[in-house]
Amino acid sequence: MIKTVTLNPAVDKTVEINDFKVGEVNRISSIRLDAGGKGINVSKTIKALDGSSIATGFLAGRNGDYIKDCLDKMQVPGDFLFVKGETRTNLKVVDRRNKTNTDINEPGLIEVTEEDLHRLESKLFSDLSKDDILVLSGSIPSNVPVTIYREWTERANKSGIRVFLDADRELLEEGLKAGPYLVKPNLAELEILLGRKLDDMNEIVRAGRSLLDRGIKTAVISLGADGAVFFHGEHAIYAEGLKVEVKSTVGAGDAMVAALALAIDRGYGLEKAVSLSVAAGTANVASEGTKPPALKDVLDYEAEVQLKYLSI
Repeated sequence: MIKTVTLNPAVDKTVEINDFKVGEVNRISSIRLDAGGKGINVSKTIKALDGSSIATGFLAGRNGDYIKDCLDKMQVPGDFLFVKGETRTNLKVVDRRNKTNTDINEPGLIEVTEEDLHRLESKLFSDLSKDDILVLSGSIPSNVPVTIYREWTERANKSGIRVFLDADRELLEEGLKAGPYLVKPNLAELEILLGRKLDDMNEIVRAGRSLLDRGIKTAVISLGADGAVFFHGEHAIYAEGLKVEVKSTVGAGDAMVAALALAIDRGYGLEKAVSLSVAAGTANVASEGTKPPALKDVLDYEAEVQLKYLSI
């Protein structure tokens, strides 16, 4: 079983503006609305890859109802807890002429109580067991403690549940203390965590190895258009990025996590998991808004992925 957690979901509103200019009037050429939030994006992609997961987390207000309706239509199983407040709307501005993607994310107006957290935790762990996968990703409501991912990872570890952590700053720093099964920081997030720049591949490899030294089984460092480096056991694999027309960068990392979760849940080998992950991220970039990639596109890109083993 795979469960994804989105504590601070969003309605993703993607608008296209040709030649977007700050400080001027801009005309929108198209609008797209999607159910969003990192864990939700993971579940959408798992579904698109013919897999199954349960999406959980907090929803609130009309936007929460909209997200639930979207997931129902996509046949993505959900087990959300509705709370007070309103689920946020995140604005994504795509400028194809200048090849830019700008995110304007709301902090969120969800009101979460301590009782709500306990109720959601009960939902999370009620039916998870050894070797199941729990994906903890994304931001959290302002009144939720930054230790929440660490606390849930500690509980999961006691039952042999494999935690995939995809977060940044304090959430990542705290979560790492519990030793999740897998982490997927991008280069910028890792540099913030370590407090220094990583200027070349040798430094990136050393940084990835340091993550494994914390007790993490698998670490993935996303390099954006340049690809990603995967670490597992004694292996480090570099997968060069594939060149595609970028339609939206939102959710590319989530698609990678989704493919990894599905591959590991199905018992695929390391190279297969890496190739599928890179292909899913690439196909996501070539899709509009936070629409999940099509399975055919993922399989086509998978055949193009080139892997290179690095010295670790």
